[in-house]
Amino acid sequence: MSTTKETIERKIHDGLQATHLDVTNESHMHNVPDGSESHFRVIVVSDAFNDTALLGRHRKVNALLKEELAGKIHALALHTFTPDEWLSRGESAEASPQCLGGSKK
Repeated sequence: MSTTKETIERKIHDGLQATHLDVTNESHMHNVPDGSESHFRVIVVSDAFNDTALLGRHRKVNALLKEELAGKIHALALHTFTPDEWLSRGESAEASPQCLGGSKK
């Protein structure tokens, strides 16, 4: 059985022929039980994003992960780039902010 992270990686890689893909489980940064797979940061670079605005890129990813977004995934931080954009950014994306909600007390 695949982890949620592995499922995200497979669906995005296969669906967008990603040239770079980084999926990070950030659940530990939130008020969830240890071992949760509910909050993810995704960096995806694909030619499929050429001539596509940011909202359209996010829609493409969300469509691939429709099943997971309906249940397992609570939050998905998307960073979507064309190969040229990725190179011009020095192959980096912004870090996720710290969670401000909830408390583990």
